[in-house]
Amino acid sequence: MKIYTKTGDSGYTSLFGGERVLKSDSRVEAYGTVDEFNSNIGHLRDLITSEQHKKVLLKFQNELFVIGSHLATPNSKKKLKSGKNRLNIEEISPEHILYIENEIDKLNETLPMMTHFILPGGHPTVSYCHIARNVCRRVERNCVELNENSEVDENIIIYLNRLSDYLFVLARKLSQELKVEEIKWNDK
Repeated sequence: MKIYTKTGDSGYTSLFGGERVLKSDSRVEAYGTVDEFNSNIGHLRDLITSEQHKKVLLKFQNELFVIGSHLATPNSKKKLKSGKNRLNIEEISPEHILYIENEIDKLNETLPMMTHFILPGGHPTVSYCHIARNVCRRVERNCVELNENSEVDENIIIYLNRLSDYLFVLARKLSQELKVEEIKWNDK
């Protein structure tokens, strides 16, 4: 199988189910940014030494593929006449969101209470965690925008919001593990 099909040379691409749309379509922007975010998580995973953090991030990468698949499928193509999920892949559920919240709580157990805004940085790994968090926020904004015209499962938007929170707390945890001082924002 060749990687190049030439079917996108005119600026159009196919969604799951065959519908052709411009590559600038908000649906393509949303799932394309999920792919970008997933690559950022992969890079972050490569920078981290903790096997536990790597394991959690790998789980999230797999779930981001699920989200991308849902976003790449027009709502009209998601359900079969029987009402079953045409994609034959899992849905993002409240249990996925609860898992993220539990991971945030575990990371927070040993962190000092946050009393100020924190500037991103201090170590390349910490900085990259913040970059990934910001890409996650962009994915979330893309999904909110897509939701204005085409329904996006609310659990996807909640999941992304919670995942960006996780990455913020992970950056704090990485600062602690790497013995890097958190730099407080000076608003003066």
